Amino acid sequence: MGSAPAWEAGAVPLGDPDLAYDNAAAIPDAAAFPPRWAAEAAAFRARLGGAGRARLDLPYGAGARHRYDLFLPEGEAAGLVVFIHGGYWRAFDKSVWSHLAAGPLAAGHAVALPSYPLCPDARIAGITADIAAFLERAAAEVPGPIRLCGHSAGGHLAARMLCADVDLGCAGRIVRAVSISGVHDLRPLLATRMNAVLRLHADEARRESPALREPRPGARLVACAGAGELPEFRRQNLLLANVWHGLGAVTAAFEVAGRHHFGIVEDLADPRSALTRAIVGD
Repeated sequence: MGSAPAWEAGAVPLGDPDLAYDNAAAIPDAAAFPPRWAAEAAAFRARLGGAGRARLDLPYGAGARHRYDLFLPEGEAAGLVVFIHGGYWRAFDKSVWSHLAAGPLAAGHAVALPSYPLCPDARIAGITADIAAFLERAAAEVPGPIRLCGHSAGGHLAARMLCADVDLGCAGRIVRAVSISGVHDLRPLLATRMNAVLRLHADEARRESPALREPRPGARLVACAGAGELPEFRRQNLLLANVWHGLGAVTAAFEVAGRHHFGIVEDLADPRSALTRAIVGD
């Protein structure tokens, strides 16, 4: 009998922080996912652009990565959905994820996807400020309620937008944030090799951890992860929902059977998925 897959609960030693957060090592054929996503995203942009429903590379700041894409539904938008990509704050950009707008678009929402400066050139605190600036700009383009979602590091950033310490003029329009496999307590990352790129120190890790911040009054959070994820991501998924529930936020947490860290985010492209319904449902 072979050894258990590394992503099964209990298979990763708690004393090895690098393995505990190494999603690529835990997922079979992990390297095949990003090229496939990029191809599907490019085809989606071409299709929506041909229909006059894609506005690409809109600026929200002066930097080369201060850009976002906006996809429009058929007819008047019911509101704005934001997707913030992951990559441990050090990889990817908006161009890899365009096709994930399909689910919310089918429900009548406009969808905005930002790029943002990456570590080590940026610090995570600076990325938080960049996402807030993006959100203000995108909110000015689309009226109505705002629904935030983000994957992995993007889940962290989506949750940060609900934190009381983030100055956000459009905060009153945010009806919920959905953190997909989010990292909500950054302190364990201090012990990982990736911190050579992230450059986190203990004070910044505490300040930038949503689980250690207070939510805004009236905040609504959904935390979602794959049931086949690494144990640390499943723990982090429950952590924020539990902590913020005790601080008065309306929270929910669930897992999707048969999904690992890369597979879970693909459900956004499906209008019928539980993940899409968690974002656009009432």
